[in-house]
Amino acid sequence: MTSAAEQRAPAGVPAAGSGQPAAVNGARRAVPPVPAVWPGAPTPLGARFRTGPDGVAGTNFALWAAGAEAVRVCLFDEGGRETQLPLTELTHEIWHGFVPGVMPGQRYGYRVDGRWDPWTGARWNPAKLLLDPYARAVDGEFASSGLSPQVYGHVRDWPDQSVADTVRDERDSAPYVPKGVVVHDDDDWSDDRRPKTPWADSVIYELHVRGFTRLHPGVPEELRGTYAGLAHPAAIDHLVRLGVTAVELLPVHQFAHEDHLLRRGLRNYWGYNSIGYFAPHAAYAASGTTGQQVGEFKRMVRALHAAGIEVILDVVYNHTAEAGELGPTLSLKGIDNRGYYRLQDDARRYADYTGCGNTLHVVRPQVLRLITDSLRYWVTEMGVDGFRFDLAAALARSMHDVDMLSPFLAVIAQDPVLRRVKLIAEPWDIGSGGYQVGAFPPLWTEWNDRYRNAVRDFWRHALPDVREMGYRLSGSSDLYAWGGRRPYASVNFVTAHDGFTLRDLVSYGTKHNEANGEDNQDGTNDNRSWNCGAEGETDDEGVRALRRRQLRNLLTTLLLSTGVPMLVAGDELGRTQRGNNNAYCQDNEIGWLDWSLLEQPGWRALFDLTSRLIALRHRHPVLRRRAFFSGRAQTADGLRDLAWFTARGAEMTEGDWYAPAATLGMYLSGRDIPGRDERGAPVVDDSFLAVLHAGERPTGFVLPGPPWAQRYEVVVDTSLEEQERAPGTVHRAEAEITVPARAVLLLRVA
Repeated sequence: MTSAAEQRAPAGVPAAGSGQPAAVNGARRAVPPVPAVWPGAPTPLGARFRTGPDGVAGTNFALWAAGAEAVRVCLFDEGGRETQLPLTELTHEIWHGFVPGVMPGQRYGYRVDGRWDPWTGARWNPAKLLLDPYARAVDGEFASSGLSPQVYGHVRDWPDQSVADTVRDERDSAPYVPKGVVVHDDDDWSDDRRPKTPWADSVIYELHVRGFTRLHPGVPEELRGTYAGLAHPAAIDHLVRLGVTAVELLPVHQFAHEDHLLRRGLRNYWGYNSIGYFAPHAAYAASGTTGQQVGEFKRMVRALHAAGIEVILDVVYNHTAEAGELGPTLSLKGIDNRGYYRLQDDARRYADYTGCGNTLHVVRPQVLRLITDSLRYWVTEMGVDGFRFDLAAALARSMHDVDMLSPFLAVIAQDPVLRRVKLIAEPWDIGSGGYQVGAFPPLWTEWNDRYRNAVRDFWRHALPDVREMGYRLSGSSDLYAWGGRRPYASVNFVTAHDGFTLRDLVSYGTKHNEANGEDNQDGTNDNRSWNCGAEGETDDEGVRALRRRQLRNLLTTLLLSTGVPMLVAGDELGRTQRGNNNAYCQDNEIGWLDWSLLEQPGWRALFDLTSRLIALRHRHPVLRRRAFFSGRAQTADGLRDLAWFTARGAEMTEGDWYAPAATLGMYLSGRDIPGRDERGAPVVDDSFLAVLHAGERPTGFVLPGPPWAQRYEVVVDTSLEEQERAPGTVHRAEAEITVPARAVLLLRVA
């Protein structure tokens, strides 16, 4: 009896690379002349065009594949004909060779041979064309109706699915998979000026390259949804008028679409399914996909930099698009499965700390090198200014546990390039001990989901006590005041790409993800939302007005809080996803930004308020502190840098701090802000009192008297749709004012 490990696909299909003429659609083609392969060099990894010996131009190919028995680089002409060239040189586990005459624009891939023994984690299959992990550009896509069975290293449709992943599929995958592209680029960025915005001064704007401009009327149709579209003056003008300092782009590394989505007529829209860590996603390029996408991405970065806007990439180094043992064989799985992925004790199975089927084994030097080489490439050669690391806790695991002394974090901390850029952790994964908010070391900032939860709970009147809200508004010192970290270690957000939009947060009590085709089982049920009395869209103007007020409250709270605020593209316009809180597969009007909202007075007013608040933040250093509040008296009369007040105008007691309250007063003193300006002078600013009232009825609030203030001037009143009517009203200290229901008042000490 033949063991499963020795089983093969049904006979009759010649193995790819067997030396037989290539068969495409049943027609045999002659094998073209084979070029010479010179020894070349083991570094740098990838396909690098250069001038070789005797001034001959060509491309050096280098691939780390430690356990492989043979490696062939495969070149494809415009008709899809394949030429296979063996790489016979092996240096420090890197297969390499220089091929004269291979020029930029050449499409290529690898075939890697070795043992097929899934029980030990060995999954080599030379029938599968593999994408170079270091490919600078990728050309081609998978079939829109689903992944072809040929792209799987195992026989996907084997009758006994319990052992399907152990049966090797001998069919050639080359006609069904994208190819790498040789790219030559000697751009030195001498004409670029990075904004280098300090962390404390940053306002981040999370956006999707395609979704942001897909419906933008000011962007030419042929550029919408592309890097060139985001670089267009009409798109950049919105960012400048809003006042944000950085865009955080949802994944732009080359990614693949999952088979289950393609079969349902959907696509992976967000892009958290990377397969090429050096290549800009080709589908976002307007200029072409045989290397042109690289230049187009760089021009986008330059245009944003010229407008004073930094570019931060959302990167997914924790897993790849190859999923688990039943997933496709696209790149790393076929190059050296055991070398790249974390495997369980049963090496046939993958350790999965990501929920996506696999986890990269970042402890291994070659995997750590892949990631850090990629990061440095995007900084030095593509011009980006920082990274947000998806499921960063998975990268910080040593052998099993999350370890803040892990190799990944240690390498980043000492790297002369990477330690100088913006580093943002999504500080969790789904594994045991994976929730690490507040635990990342200095240099890192973190998405602070405790901020999100507290602000949502306060404005739906469900906060358990004032203490939680107080910490979040003032920089989360309980999480970050250690090891020299600063308030800007906290990236404050109320919404992100994952979850309800801001408008949906006040319009839906439950998720409505039916369009995803997963029976509304996907997406979180912990939304902490409130629909203001009606589920979804309504004609009730009272409900609609309340929702707009709640949006103003949420945005005002976010932009007055200490830390780094992050907005999601379209929240300033009232963008809706129709209650879908997991629109990862909605590459359509659900996921795209609707620019017609700017023409509607209520939503235009929301944009105006948001830009006004950002401008206020930029003008006042007391709102973007570089050091935590001390809470101690600054002057002999007892004035402190931060104080909390009840509606009675009295400072909160410890009992007040631990009790729930619908009304909260926060006093920020600008009299003696820690630090100095660029010339060494003390930093002095106005002082402010923010009054947040989540109650459903108006309430009285006694304004604190001396030493806090003599008079107060209203700067922002979120009960008003048009903020132009709010400024200028002056109240004397110790007077009782009326705070409207569900509103924020920001008052400047006059």
